[in-house]
This record gives sequence, structure tokens and C-alpha cells, in this order.
Amino acid sequence: MFRRDAGRAQARPSARTRRLQAAVAREERLRRRGLDTGLRHEQLIAARDASVRADETRADQGTGSVPIRNVLLAGMLLAVAGIAVSGVLIWQRAEAFNRAVSNAPAFSSALLGPLSGTQPVNIAFFGYAGEEGHGGTYLADSINVLSIDPNTDTTTLIAIPRDLWVEGQPLFPENAKINEAFSVGWDAGGVRQAGEDGVTVLEQVTGLQIDHWIALDFDGLAAVVDAVGGVTIENPRGFSYTMNEQSFHNSFWDGGTFNAGTLTLDGEQALAYARARYTSIPEEIGDFARSERQQRILAALRTKLGDGFPGSIGPGLALMDALSTHLSTDLSAIDLALLSSHLSPDRRVALPEGVILEATTTDDGRYVLVVMGRTDGSDYAPLHAYLADQLAQPIETPAPSTLASPAGS
Repeated sequence: MFRRDAGRAQARPSARTRRLQAAVAREERLRRRGLDTGLRHEQLIAARDASVRADETRADQGTGSVPIRNVLLAGMLLAVAGIAVSGVLIWQRAEAFNRAVSNAPAFSSALLGPLSGTQPVNIAFFGYAGEEGHGGTYLADSINVLSIDPNTDTTTLIAIPRDLWVEGQPLFPENAKINEAFSVGWDAGGVRQAGEDGVTVLEQVTGLQIDHWIALDFDGLAAVVDAVGGVTIENPRGFSYTMNEQSFHNSFWDGGTFNAGTLTLDGEQALAYARARYTSIPEEIGDFARSERQQRILAALRTKLGDGFPGSIGPGLALMDALSTHLSTDLSAIDLALLSSHLSPDRRVALPEGVILEATTTDDGRYVLVVMGRTDGSDYAPLHAYLADQLAQPIETPAPSTLASPAGS
């Protein structure tokens, strides 16, 4: 007799199977009465078995297997659940990052409205040493103002020379270079006070309203570059460099050389490229040249990080980890994300010697830059007018804002 496999679904016999089962039963009764049905009996058994197997296959498809639509639905539900869990975990990381770098609430935004408004938004960026090994621990080695025009969605980077001389500022009873504001503030109340005092002095000398600030120490830039596996830049001019002024005067380039062309840099090399002040060619000497080099590093970082979800999630988390102990700001993590799409300078404004600044020395022999056309040491009106005129000039071919912060130095 026919016997089903124990592991198969118990299918309900179809009409055809029942007819074949009845025919086989009749043939077997005839055989028991001594009648030989021959080949017909074997054919009926084969047909019946085939019909039973077909019934069981249909049963497997209907009950033992999940329909395709159910599989798709389950997959969609799992994907949604995975995204939700990932979103929670990413937000937790972002909130922890926010607590580490900012005094603004994580779930807040000071830029959402202004970046959609009509008035310029000005952000100060300070780069500083941050540890004794670099020298000038809390002096602002790099000072930039990023001015965003929401009306045209363009950005202007203003490079502020760190040797700009400041007089008439209560923060400096005996006067000082502008890069000392950050250091004085740090001594008075740490990095938060440093950022606020740096903004106060910048507003005095530039005549601009500075809305927010970001500060990054040197090791932070190196950590970020290493976190993304290094960066590749195009260096327009080859140059050698030293970090020592005496070596510079003796043309002793003990720092190394950056060749012209394509360079792949790790964190330490990128930091040296961004900071180099004493170089073998005049075009690479000065704060404005350093600002341009910093922008190349940051453009390369932006390329490594990618744009948007989900491609930048992994590098973005690595970036937060790298910056959590090196970055400080009065903006929230949400604001930093908003700012990232506005940080590519469509133009750069310098404060060139012979045009708006002139070099001189103080009574104790320090090299400083002072404002041309001033009526006295605390008169910054000519500089205010110069910057207002520069910012009023139209940008002929605005480029999309895609770079990261020029604060790293």
C-alpha cells in the first residue's frame, strides 16, 4: 500500500486523487478474486502516487512555506526596526558628543532661523595649540571669520592675521596682539571664556557682529585626519618649512618639504601643512597662505566624509569620536550639522599689508600689524569700512558650500 512520508504535510486529497484511490482499490479487489489486471493496475498506482505528491506540494506551499508578500512585509518591518534602532544609537552618540563639546542643549538650534533669514551670519573659528608641546598653548594660532549671506547662499572667509595689534580693549590694559584674546580668556575661565573674549575683540576690530564661535586644538585636526584614514590634496607650490624662527632666518628647513602636486597626508603631516608659517618661498609665508592650506585639508576631509545619509554615517561617527576631546563651541551638534553645508568659502578676503594693514614694531620690539589710516591706536574705523566694502562686492561665480570648518590649524 501507498504510505506518506512522516515529515510531509498532511494534504487533503484532491478530487483526482480520490478517483485514482478508488480505481486502485477496485483493481486490488479484482486481483484478490483471482483476476489479473496486468499493466493497468501498475499504471493506476503510479498515477495515484503522483497525484498524492502533487497534493502534498500544494500543501507545503500553502502552509509549510511563507508567501512572498509575507516575506517582503517581514523584511520591511525588520528594516524599519533596524533604522529606528540605528537612529536611536546614532542620536545617543550625537547627544554624548554635544555634551562633550558644547554648552548648548543637544535638541536645539541657534542657526536654523538665521540661515533661512536675510541678515549675514558670522562665525568665528579659533585654532590653538592646546598643549605645552606645541608652544603658545592657548594663543589663537589661526583666526578666521566665516560670513554667510543667506540671501545669496554664499560664504566669505575672512582671514585675521594673528599679529594684528589691539588697543583700547579693556581685556588688554597694556595692549596686545589679537591672538592673545583667546589665551587671556582661557586663563580667566577656560575654553568657554576664551571663545567669548575672542569674539569680543573680533567685533571691536572688524566691526562685524560675531554670532557664534568654534575652537579646535591642533591635535584635533590631526585626529580627524587619522580618523578618516588620511587625506589627499593638490598642493600648487612646493615648499620647505621650519617651525623655528631662528632656523627660518638661517634658511635651515628642519621641518621638511611638501612637494608640488598630489600629496597624501596623515594627521601629523596634515597638521604641519596647515600650520607651517616659516617657509622657503614668500608665497607660503603669512596667515592668509596658511588659511588657504587649511582649506585644502578641510576640503579633502569633506571628500572623505561624503555627503548625506547613509554614506557619511560611519565617517561621521568617527569624526565625532575624534573631535569630542578637541572641539569646543557655543553651537549644538544640530547647528554644526546645519553649518557644514555652508562652510565652503565662495571667496576669501585678506587684510593685506600696504592696503589696509602696515607692519611696525612695538616699543619692546615685537612685530605687529596696525590699521592704515587710523587716527589713533584704537581707531579701527578704516578696517570696518574696508571689510564692509569687501563683503558688499558681488560674488561672480558662487560655488556650492561643501567644505568643513576652517578652524583647524
